Amino acid sequence: MPSDALAQRWQLPSQAGPDPLEGVPLPLALRAVLARRGTLSADQALEWLDPPELPKAEDHFPDLKAAVERLTQACCNGESLAICGDYDADGMTSTALLIRALNALGAKPVAAIPSRMDDGYGLNPRMVEELHRDGIKLLVTVDNGVAATEALDKATTLGVEVIITDHHTIPDPPPRALAVVHPALTPKDSPYRGLAGVGLAYVVARTLAAALTKPDAIVSARDLFCIGTIADMAPLTGANRRWLREGLGSLHRTRCAGLRALQQLSGLEERPLRADDIGFQIAPRINAVGRLGDPRLVVDLLTEDNSDEAVSLARQCDGLNRQRRELCDAIEAEAVALVEADSEPPPPFLLLAQGHWHHGVIGIVAARLMERYQRPAALLAGDGDGMFRASVRAPEGFAVDQALAKCAPFLDRFGGHPAAGGFTVQAAHVSAVHEQLSALAGTWMENKLQGLVVKPEALLRFEQIDRGLWASLLKLEPFGIGNPAPLFWARGCDVVEQRTLRGGHLKVRLRQGSTLHDGIAWRWRGESNLPDQIDVAFRLSMNRWQGEERLQLEIVALRKHFPSIALHRAGQRYTCTPSQSEGFTITNHAGESLMIELGGNGQWHCDDRRASHTYVSALIEEATIGLGLQP
Repeated sequence: MPSDALAQRWQLPSQAGPDPLEGVPLPLALRAVLARRGTLSADQALEWLDPPELPKAEDHFPDLKAAVERLTQACCNGESLAICGDYDADGMTSTALLIRALNALGAKPVAAIPSRMDDGYGLNPRMVEELHRDGIKLLVTVDNGVAATEALDKATTLGVEVIITDHHTIPDPPPRALAVVHPALTPKDSPYRGLAGVGLAYVVARTLAAALTKPDAIVSARDLFCIGTIADMAPLTGANRRWLREGLGSLHRTRCAGLRALQQLSGLEERPLRADDIGFQIAPRINAVGRLGDPRLVVDLLTEDNSDEAVSLARQCDGLNRQRRELCDAIEAEAVALVEADSEPPPPFLLLAQGHWHHGVIGIVAARLMERYQRPAALLAGDGDGMFRASVRAPEGFAVDQALAKCAPFLDRFGGHPAAGGFTVQAAHVSAVHEQLSALAGTWMENKLQGLVVKPEALLRFEQIDRGLWASLLKLEPFGIGNPAPLFWARGCDVVEQRTLRGGHLKVRLRQGSTLHDGIAWRWRGESNLPDQIDVAFRLSMNRWQGEERLQLEIVALRKHFPSIALHRAGQRYTCTPSQSEGFTITNHAGESLMIELGGNGQWHCDDRRASHTYVSALIEEATIGLGLQP
């Protein structure tokens, strides 16, 4: 939460109509959210709530048939083959998924995952040579491989066949392989377009098990798909949404001993899991291993059948996660001290370098600095021989990949996407890179409005927040990329209690009318003493503590409440003031007023003929939103 949290710029939603998506069995506020997200009809909304059956994957992935035919041969002949994964949660769960599936289907798979510290990302020629010496004639890449040109050339030279399953950008020219299973090769409207690496591994396993008429052999595959998809922050639409909705409800009863052990250590109860449970409890314990330890630990955990051994492996993951948290907190404290040691405002682009920082966690800390200071941030850790390795994170609107491309003359290696990236640079060039990135970020900051923009999607009065609303909200899950949890707002809330918790979190009790609700603002950076009355933007969550469940507001932003609001249009200022009855007045700069009445259905009425003008009616509709009179 930025330090000027109470001064953030709010952008309230546009009109959704008096009764959006009429006939859909959801509360009005949730129907308004769906309508504002582009759901145009009740039929579309019902399809979102109950996703349809997926088309056959073979009809959407051109090379899937060839991949399955070759894997069928390997399974029938008991052939040894290698699953070449990556060291993040997506890559490790993908590897474990195919190891479990292929073992059960008759093949003899082995895992081959590079070291983050020693090898860097993806399949490399050394790995291919070592696997070939071990007698491996078939490699299957998961979550990597599409850009591993040197490794693929080495495989061709050695006569090793390669099946690539990857979701990263396909280079030009495309890779040479026996088969390439990639979402970009599906039709443009395919529901499989958003699959992460683990989703592609799941497609291969499902199709292979069906071809061998052994569907029970992949009984845990969907569970691993759920973990990897959420951990990789893949878009929760299309096939991802369909399979997650099927899988999350039974994930707590998984037959995978490793997942059961992770749930036990995470303190998750015997209840259906939600995306948040995976994102905040299970995924960090998996990712910590790839950041600080040997990723084979996770593969061993997720392929282990003995419960006692699984618990032992899970405890090792848990220990690495605690170490990861301590490292992140220590590096963050050091980084913040470096930023704030200078009395001047922070530069447009934060770039901090320390030789002793750990490569595995600098990306996490860069994201924290980005959120804290609301600007792009890069942390650099020493990489030996006068080199630094960097992780970059940026707010929406600043394209990391494009910015790094403009610094290419100074960089040894770089890559990424708009929100995040990384690069390797010689120490002598760090200053030049910082200067170039700060210039780009400075231009970006000048062109954007200052302050974080808060965009609530629907008004929600406190009296509407109950278990019924929560049950309806769960129908929109899973939440994540492509389907974020709705951001609600409430107007005119009294601050009854407030206190700061350990860790810098702000705990509040708010009252609107006669209804009280508790709220929490994680890692609060705003004022320590709130105004007596506020407007609040929040998401809903269920707080579970000592066997009790209670709805709470997860506060994203606060602002001081004013009974009247001002609208600025075409150089004119209009004051909108609630009346004693249901309605309000709009007054222009000349003191001329319109009296607006609201009906029981939320529609407005005005006897003044000026209200029928397009400009004025749009102004009135905006006022009904701003005054909290419409959802």
